[in-house]
Amino acid sequence: MKIAWPVITAFFLFTVATAQASDWQAVEKVFGQKGVVEGDVFKITFPRSDLRVKVGEISIEPGLALTSWIAFKQIGGQTMMMGDLVLIEGEVATVVSKLASSEVEVTGLHNHIIGELPKIMYMHFSGRGDPVRLAETMKSVLSLTGTPVGSSPSVQSAATQVDWSKVESILGKAGKHKGNLIQFSFPRAEVITENGMGILPSMGVATAINFQMVGEKAATTGDFVLLASEVNPVVKALTEHGIVVTAIHNHMLTESPRLFFLHFWGVDEPEKLAQGLKAALDRTNSAKRS
Repeated sequence: MKIAWPVITAFFLFTVATAQASDWQAVEKVFGQKGVVEGDVFKITFPRSDLRVKVGEISIEPGLALTSWIAFKQIGGQTMMMGDLVLIEGEVATVVSKLASSEVEVTGLHNHIIGELPKIMYMHFSGRGDPVRLAETMKSVLSLTGTPVGSSPSVQSAATQVDWSKVESILGKAGKHKGNLIQFSFPRAEVITENGMGILPSMGVATAINFQMVGEKAATTGDFVLLASEVNPVVKALTEHGIVVTAIHNHMLTESPRLFFLHFWGVDEPEKLAQGLKAALDRTNSAKRS
């Protein structure tokens, strides 16, 4: 009996998708909590709800700047993993030591915000191999920190419904609403690779902009993903609008094209912050894609 190629192709795609789903379920079992699938990427997050971090009088919610995450993408016979750990200073040395003894590489260690108490460090990492083995390694790393693991993160509910419509109108797209927060993601137009493998926006290479309502004002932070030629135009646009640049650095080691990650902090009326961030986005190749 002759089987049509469309049938064979459909069966192959179904088999691959089923195998990936099985892998992700096994990864969820390791961590004891659910993740989400975004295209070809499986992502699991770990809000640092154990921490009480303040910048001045502003208490930072986990969704604004205090969420560790791990992303997995299956490529051929192996899985690529990338992510970001939110750490207090006392956790850094132990985590670095653990990662150095494993197959996972440290690709960045630095601040994202400034003036926060207690001081927070952000550790970026990557690895390749069997997804369950990678997950087990990261579970052992997380166990060396105070990071809550083993339950799906709950969304904090605001006392009143926040109207973000003006901010969304200025930035030109809808954001993800989470209680007092709204989160935006702006992918770059370029294809981004590391070691020849494609990296999707949800693996940390999209500009992220987060807002948290604080009384009548909002706090904003996140990171712009930039080419070298875009760094100083974005710095200029942000500072002209009263938004502080808090860090400029790498998150990866062998990406192409070369990327710089610019972090920022601002507190003002939400619409004013959105206007400054839109001015900065307009100086990048991210604003062309929604």
